Amino acid sequence: MRYVSTRGTAPVLEFEDAVLAGLARDGGLYVPEEWPQFSAVQFRAMRGQPYADIAFQIMQPFVDGAVDDDTLKSICDESYNGFSHDAVAPFQQLDDNLFLLELFHGPTLAFKDFALQVLGRLFDTILARRGERITIVGATSGDTGSAAIEACRGREAIEIFILHPKGRVSDIQRCQMTSVTEANVHNIAIQGTFDDCQDLVKEMFNDEDFRSEQNLSAVNSINWARIMAQVVYYVSSALSLGAPDRSIAYAVPTGNFGDIFAGYVASKIGLPIERLIIGTNTNDILARFMETGAMEARDVVPTLSPAMDIQVSSNFERLLFDLYGRDGRIVSQALTAFRESGTMTAPSDVLDKARELFAAARLDDDGIKAQIAATYEKSGVIVDPHTATGLHAAQICAPDPSVPVVSLSTAHPAKFPDAVETAIGIKPSLPPSLVDLLERPERLDTLPNDLSVVQKFVRERATNK
Repeated sequence: MRYVSTRGTAPVLEFEDAVLAGLARDGGLYVPEEWPQFSAVQFRAMRGQPYADIAFQIMQPFVDGAVDDDTLKSICDESYNGFSHDAVAPFQQLDDNLFLLELFHGPTLAFKDFALQVLGRLFDTILARRGERITIVGATSGDTGSAAIEACRGREAIEIFILHPKGRVSDIQRCQMTSVTEANVHNIAIQGTFDDCQDLVKEMFNDEDFRSEQNLSAVNSINWARIMAQVVYYVSSALSLGAPDRSIAYAVPTGNFGDIFAGYVASKIGLPIERLIIGTNTNDILARFMETGAMEARDVVPTLSPAMDIQVSSNFERLLFDLYGRDGRIVSQALTAFRESGTMTAPSDVLDKARELFAAARLDDDGIKAQIAATYEKSGVIVDPHTATGLHAAQICAPDPSVPVVSLSTAHPAKFPDAVETAIGIKPSLPPSLVDLLERPERLDTLPNDLSVVQKFVRERATNK
């Protein structure tokens, strides 16, 4: 399996090099040169298997021997052994045809654990074989940071730097990152937005000298391995509801577009997905694109669902690459124009292709609180603000009533206790392992939104270690 850049000019890489590279040298994102295919017979054979076994089978063709099968199987087993629910990704049925897929039973209570537990172990395997070290730089709007730190803490061949927007993540999200004591973990609060953090990371990767000097790698969903691992829970959940002998729809709270793009990948490898429904908050650039074909960046508005407070969804580039017939030149031109002007308009045929599979709906903060309350009143299930946007979108954009809709529950409600308490008068409790989280000492540095300052910080702490 070879991997190509969405912008068409970076070297074509094998799996191992694509994982370590993260961002392509031309600024693009890596995707498989072609999509592997699973038959209905292969999917049926996976029904009823443990989650880790399904994960091994789905990831195997993407890895394509770069990691031997025994090692890959061990990585899958170890990654999901620590989840607190035997099913790993269990269901709640909310209505006749609406299901909630709980993706928060990992160590940091968010869906990012599904991919990052795998990625941390992949890094260890690859780096040990090569005798190399890497410096990871990542940006987080909340959950990626804690999941990445949990996966990389204490690993001898990794130095990890996570940037988050100062004051724009929840207290629990922040403390999950900043209370980690391992010396290889560095937390940076950037005086700006998540998009600023994301831009700083991309600029560090695009600085060829700095990238080579630090042997940079990425844990954000720009790293292909993140997407690969997230495909699994689409397959696992769809099989539980009758796939491949029936189609399934998915509603996904969407910020950086990585989670829902994994659903797109699931459809490309053969899973019958009827519709992928984008749930957005007030920062609704993706909903506006699906309505009009115009992508227009506006100021980021802080909301109750901070992980979605984004105006530049990095992984949307991977979808554009397919929508534009895998022409990296056109993708590069379109995204360069978007960066320069803040706007981009897709041709009508490209928008039509997107609408064949995707739909979208937005929900403001008042609507989020109302959705949390309505869900609790009807089912007794408490959901976090991000999950609420997905549930709303599921109801607004649901396809034919015969098609089951799975709404992804991306974070434990206790990660956003104030928003939940405002909505239903109940403050959800953290699991026992995290009950003292807010009392733990914190370790972080606050830096300006300045590339040179951030690079100096990284150099001083990672060079020659």
